[in-house]
Amino acid sequence: MGTVYAALTDGGDRVAVKLIHPLQAGDPEFRARFRREVRLSAQVQGPFLLPLLAADPDADAPWLATAYAPGPTLAQHLAAHGPLTDGTLYAFATGTAQALAAIHSAGVVHRDVKPQNVLLTQAGPRVLDFGIAHAADGTSVTRTGVLTGTPGWISPEHYRSGVTAAEGDLFAWGALVAYATTGRLPFGTGTLEAVAYRVTSGRPDLDGIPEALKDVLEQALAKEPAERPAAAEAAEACARLLAAESTQLLNGHAVAEAGNNPILVRELATAQWSIPAPDDPSWPLPASAPPGRSSRRQAVVAVLVAAAVVGASAGGVLAFRHDGSDTDTTSGSETAASAASTGVHDSGTASSRTPSAVPGTEPTGQAATDPRTVPVPADPLADVADPAFTRADDETQPVPGEWRASRDADGTAEQEVAAAIVDQVTAMLTTKDMSFMTPTVTFNRQAQTVMVTGGPISTLTDDYKEVFRRAGEMAACVTLAHRLKDAPTSWQYGRFSVYWKDYDGQDEATILGFGSATDGCYAGEAGRRQGTDEGIVTAGLPSGDKNEIRVAGDTVKAITTAWNTRVAEGYGLEPFDRDDAITLGFDPVERMMYVWAWDGSGALSGRAQQSHFQEVVAKTACPKLLAEYNTNKHWNYTHWTIAAYQGNSAWPQLFASGDCLPTDGRP
Repeated sequence: MGTVYAALTDGGDRVAVKLIHPLQAGDPEFRARFRREVRLSAQVQGPFLLPLLAADPDADAPWLATAYAPGPTLAQHLAAHGPLTDGTLYAFATGTAQALAAIHSAGVVHRDVKPQNVLLTQAGPRVLDFGIAHAADGTSVTRTGVLTGTPGWISPEHYRSGVTAAEGDLFAWGALVAYATTGRLPFGTGTLEAVAYRVTSGRPDLDGIPEALKDVLEQALAKEPAERPAAAEAAEACARLLAAESTQLLNGHAVAEAGNNPILVRELATAQWSIPAPDDPSWPLPASAPPGRSSRRQAVVAVLVAAAVVGASAGGVLAFRHDGSDTDTTSGSETAASAASTGVHDSGTASSRTPSAVPGTEPTGQAATDPRTVPVPADPLADVADPAFTRADDETQPVPGEWRASRDADGTAEQEVAAAIVDQVTAMLTTKDMSFMTPTVTFNRQAQTVMVTGGPISTLTDDYKEVFRRAGEMAACVTLAHRLKDAPTSWQYGRFSVYWKDYDGQDEATILGFGSATDGCYAGEAGRRQGTDEGIVTAGLPSGDKNEIRVAGDTVKAITTAWNTRVAEGYGLEPFDRDDAITLGFDPVERMMYVWAWDGSGALSGRAQQSHFQEVVAKTACPKLLAEYNTNKHWNYTHWTIAAYQGNSAWPQLFASGDCLPTDGRP
């Protein structure tokens, strides 16, 4: 839908601002839906909601602002701390049910109740994101035939007939509380079709949930909407359970009164609420935005953060963006620096780490001081007559039992390899604020395979696991390729597998990916590194690395200026249809910078236009990448890939790749 910004008002109050995507803003149908969203959201009031503070649905760039609440989403909290328990669990169930009761009493249906749309603040849970909310009277403006919501959090009747009513919110609430209690998705994971089948025909996984709470959730998860309780009834039932956890037990009349009184529910929930305090530093105003400045644009200080700050409605949030405004006195690099200095999205960077030495590599010459110049062997066993690794031509998948039979590193060589893989995976994940997914490395000598395993984090979504898979495969491939090259007749491990376990004691972890270090580690053609669809997806994730943010801000601004100049020079080129069309991000797995353009008007539809854009990007970006490369020994990005999203396509066209360094690896 757009981008969510952490922002400061002129008076210094912290707010969250949703700025609608220009392509959406140009759609009259979307404008009507968004205008209605604002009007409906203004009607909803409650202690477990984030109030709408201001909005302008008719602006050239429509926006709305809500209160800012520091704290992780439920999904993030479960990933870091595990399931909710005791009074906190019942306070969560009570508060979220009361929030839905407030929404429904205003004649509104939320339609996207899920873990990413609930914040765990110090004052209790907060239900947010009315990005697709609509009126319960059925008069909302919607697209015919579009399934609205998130798979796994959609009611059976919505799958069957597209009906979205208050009862559907209660079904999603039941799944939400079950997930908060167990850390398991109540209808499992897998393909969209498999999840939909379980929702419509299967039983939810409620094992391990306290019996009293399970009774409430079973009613909420009934297949037939008429069999589910109203949100107010669910809130009252959970308030009774919450009161039973309190040292000051309430009698039945007081509990019923609390269940119907938002103020009493808030007091009851807050008394039992226990969530770790978030790291929430202050957000200083930049020098270019003195307090009292009246510009509405300046009120949104350009601190781009992950959509999780205020919920997952900003699924289209980009890694970096240049706004193209002549009135904005903050440069792209200064803007990015502001994001880093506030600490809003700063949880450490890979740049603070020292890259691990490649196991088995004897440092000589330049390689002794700069590991970045050591090439990764594409065929480490070439011309080796009798290698210890004998499965180089074996493309079979890992068989069940291989992971369970693996063991910890034994001996110095295996310990070095395990440490190098862990270091590299962690460094890659850290740039995307995913360092909590600490890998373990084990070895299966019979299978000649190294296993990289993540978890146990049962609550992690598939997109996180995909980044872990890519990082695990790359780290294992690079490390094993070097080891095979240096010790081909003694080092017997050349295969690698990446797994994920959901809980300790799991008999067989889920395999995410596998490969061989003898097949080459990077995607390429004719010896040149190429970008991939998976790489640009990872590059699109917000960065937590200060240096990446700074370089990206400068580079996007420079590319945008250079392209506009090229268009004005009269080569028959057309300008992009939006000022912020050019975006870039970094993929730490492939060590690739991706530059892509949102090309709704077909400015890059032909080879000649793409060739011009490629030349502009290479000439503009390479000096900036090399300047960082020469001054920052931890900077790994000299390769680049260019792509375009044509029209309304959700998939990019990757049309050029290159390297800013010459073939000898020296700038």
